Amino acid sequence: MRCDACQEIFCKDHITYANHRCTSSYKKDVQVPVCPLCDTPIPIKRGEMPDIKVGEHIDRDCKSDPAQRKRKIFTNKCSKGGCKQKEMIRLSCDQCHLNYCLKHRHPLDHDCTTDGKPLSKSGWVLYQSSRIFILLWNTTARAAN
Repeated sequence: MRCDACQEIFCKDHITYANHRCTSSYKKDVQVPVCPLCDTPIPIKRGEMPDIKVGEHIDRDCKSDPAQRKRKIFTNKCSKGGCKQKEMIRLSCDQCHLNYCLKHRHPLDHDCTTDGKPLSKSGWVLYQSSRIFILLWNTTARAAN
């Protein structure tokens, strides 16, 4: 007898998909997979691998809590007021060093409030450390008085 999925010939004892471990059984054996997280049936077309479709559902459409926590890749929120866009990577302005989305990443697009003197990363670190030094100096001076 010929298997209708893999087209191989088998005896009557091994003609079932399970008995001859048919690698093409997914083409003929129609079952509706169910998401293990949200118990939603996942529609698949004939010939598609159920595991792949369930994985795509978990990555995109699943409403369960673990799946939504897994999806939080875009955590870099734009600092422009009113913009709710989030990016996958940090895009910081060279002048004010705040994080922005692709649309607002240039100083003219987010109304950059520095005094117009762009700082390098090392200049920014030096600027920040001098501010911390002044803050500590003022704190110790008050404590001494």
